[in-house]
Amino acid sequence: MTAIRSILFTLLLLNCVPALGNDADVKRREQAVVTVKRATEFYRTQVASHGGYVYHYSLDLSQRWGEGEATKDQIWVQPPGTPTVGLAYVAAYKATGDHYYLEAIEEVAAALIYGQLESGGWTNCIDFNPKGARVAQYQNGRGGGKNNSSLDDGQTQTAIRFMIQADAAFEFKNATIHNATMRALDALLAAQFPSGGFPQVWTGPVAIQPIVQANYPKHDYRTEGRVKNYWDMPTLNDNVCVHVAHALRDAHQIYKDAKYLDALKKLGDFLLLAQMPEPQPAWAQQYNYQMQPIWARRFEPPAIAGHESQSVVGLLIEIAELTHGEKYLKPLPAAIAYLRRSTLPGGQIARYYELNTNRPLYMHRDGDEYSLTFDDSDLPSHYSWKSQSQVDKLQKQLDNFGKPTKPKKYTSQEVGQIIQDLDANGRWVTTASGDRLVGQAKLKPGEQFISSAAFSENLTTLSGYVLTE
Repeated sequence: MTAIRSILFTLLLLNCVPALGNDADVKRREQAVVTVKRATEFYRTQVASHGGYVYHYSLDLSQRWGEGEATKDQIWVQPPGTPTVGLAYVAAYKATGDHYYLEAIEEVAAALIYGQLESGGWTNCIDFNPKGARVAQYQNGRGGGKNNSSLDDGQTQTAIRFMIQADAAFEFKNATIHNATMRALDALLAAQFPSGGFPQVWTGPVAIQPIVQANYPKHDYRTEGRVKNYWDMPTLNDNVCVHVAHALRDAHQIYKDAKYLDALKKLGDFLLLAQMPEPQPAWAQQYNYQMQPIWARRFEPPAIAGHESQSVVGLLIEIAELTHGEKYLKPLPAAIAYLRRSTLPGGQIARYYELNTNRPLYMHRDGDEYSLTFDDSDLPSHYSWKSQSQVDKLQKQLDNFGKPTKPKKYTSQEVGQIIQDLDANGRWVTTASGDRLVGQAKLKPGEQFISSAAFSENLTTLSGYVLTE
């Protein structure tokens, strides 16, 4: 431990670690630094494939899962896959200054650059086998097939956020990383509609479309208005706009280029346009070019979307703070009041509310067929039909707008538990509770696996503790 203590205080002198407190704090930070290194060594040398990662692994590493079972040549871009792990390495590098993590960052960047599409972004998976089942049209010429850069579930956005941080970690001197990052950011900006919104996917710059205020469709939403290529149109589904906003925020903070802040403001303007009029002043998942709610997948009807609406309220508060634009706050009192009166018994918000009537709207599934219903007694299990109300939290955020916020602090107790949970092999092992895991069948309660989400969260927490004053 003497050698470790010496290293820590050397880093302190180099301003890599802030001033430490008493002996217990020093010891806990020493333990955190050692644990971060042990966990990273296992993940980097035993778990990584081609420098990238998937969501879950069996304990013996013989099975790998992203959205479905993955081969050794497949890594996942969609969180909590490769970029999520990469961001954890960035946190470790910032906390320690240890170039070991810089090497890990470079490996993750190389994996993502391999799978960057000709259209500039990423799809959910990178297949290093040129004849693999999930191969796409990579910019390096080694793939083939689809060229769909995707914003679904934060795929391209999270990759961009990692690449920005990797570029900064190398002080913008790694030309390969820098050029790939600029290419991705340019493609993202080109995918923004004149209204400020974004499609779910793009293959090139988007077509010019009118700037229109959201409005209710005149036709019967149950039987009309289906659009085959709904993914080409403005979307809020699965928090696309939140992930885009965070990528633009990071780009502006790192590169200090006004074009990223301008794009963020345009996104905020789109969210103002996308708010439906009374009696439902909230947001839909998916819109057509006339800014009317439309169908997406078979179980995603035109409707007011409770989950996405709550996310938009929080995002508009964040955009107002980042841009000093209080106009983004103006629609929020009406939206919060609507969400409050739409809250279900038990404090939940329905995923969908019928247009105009505001009745909670659900789906019944019979095999591969879905039918609309107002009955929530037999809901398909593959989708989240209700979520916990965040209305009080959002109201508090709005009330506290402009007030300084305290940075998150990590307690010695929670850090100590994370350190203790690392096993002798350098793994954090997760035990299944019976809840469905993304991309794979439900594991039996008590079954154990390795989780990229748990690894990334634990590494980031420990790194944050090392940096805490």
